[in-house]
Parts: sequence; C-alpha cells; structure tokens
Amino acid sequence: MTDDFKSPIAARFRGYLPVVVDVETGGFNSQTDALLEVAATCLDMDESGFLCPAHSLFFRVEPFAGANIEQAALDFTGIRLGHPLRMAVDEEHALNEIFRSVRKAVKSTGCKRAILVGHNSHFDLSFVNAAVLRCAIKRNPFHPFSSFDTATLAGLAYGQTVLAKACEAAGIAFDKEQAHSARYDTEKTAELFCAVVNRWKELGGWLDGE
Repeated sequence: MTDDFKSPIAARFRGYLPVVVDVETGGFNSQTDALLEVAATCLDMDESGFLCPAHSLFFRVEPFAGANIEQAALDFTGIRLGHPLRMAVDEEHALNEIFRSVRKAVKSTGCKRAILVGHNSHFDLSFVNAAVLRCAIKRNPFHPFSSFDTATLAGLAYGQTVLAKACEAAGIAFDKEQAHSARYDTEKTAELFCAVVNRWKELGGWLDGE
C-alpha cells in the first residue's frame, strides 16, 4: 500500500473517517458527571461506495475520582456499578484502546483524521473531550468539535429523531430491552448512519468522484 493510498471512504468524507461513538454517563454535565460506558464502531465502504459497520470496541468505565453520578441516570441506563461482572476499566485505558484502534483505521483507509458520529453527537463528543483533558491524552484522533449527528440526519431522511423510532423507520431491527447500553446503541447508530448515507447514494445524491 502506498503512502498516498486513499480508500473510497476517504474520498467520500473529504479525508475524514466516520467513527460511531456512544457513551453512557452519570448525568448530563461532561465536566462533572462520570463516564460509565463507551463504545466505538468503525465503518468501511465497499468499492461501489456503500457504507457498512466494520468492527466495534466496548468498555465499561470506572467513574473518575470525585465524579458525580445521578441515580436517575443509573435508573435510565440500568447500569449497576457494584455488579461483580461489570469488569470496568479506568477511562484512560478505555479511551487509549479505542483511539489506538481508530488511528489504525484512519491510517489503513488513507484518511487524515476521524470524525465522531453519534445520536445527538454533541453530547458524546463533549464527554469524550472532557475525559481526554482529564487524562491528558495527547493523541486524540477525533476532530475536536465537528461531528455527524444521526438525530439530525434521521430527522431529514425519515422524519424521526429518537433512535428507536428512526431505526424502525429505516427498517432496522431495534430491541428496546437492549437500548441504553453503549455497545448496543453504537451498533444501531452505525446501522442508521450507513442507511442514511447509502440511501442518499441510491437516490443519486452522491456520485463517485465528486
């Protein structure tokens, strides 16, 4: 592979590699509330220009020292912090493992940087960025403020902004019993993002080489 190799996905998104991320947290404030789960799904594109989910990483995360955790957030997600099988890691380990995998994908596709895809992506990106600062991580592969928001895209494409309803409208199976797990929500968000991008291509809204 030459240094100037670029895959179809690099050409599609102006050199950015979309990576789907979902976090589950102890509240809504990225500066004070705990990061409790994080998952990431890298995407791939075939030679015809159709997008699909590739591989995923998932970590349960130990709250950082002094983190705020709202009981309402735990009730909503169903996370049980004291469960003996939770097997959580610290947030620095979780992010470094995800970032290492993302940097590898960026390099292998000939992209220049990753861009976060999320359902209400500003929320996920804010928690990732806050954890990066807390852990003093130097090699963050994600764009610091730009992202692709599937709530917005699904509202345009399907008239739905809630993840479960958007997936239903897109013909994607969605199990509400598994929802609010970072692993499950990331994988479903990845399917939804791919569905929107691929449908746009099928409708003639994207031509190879543009």
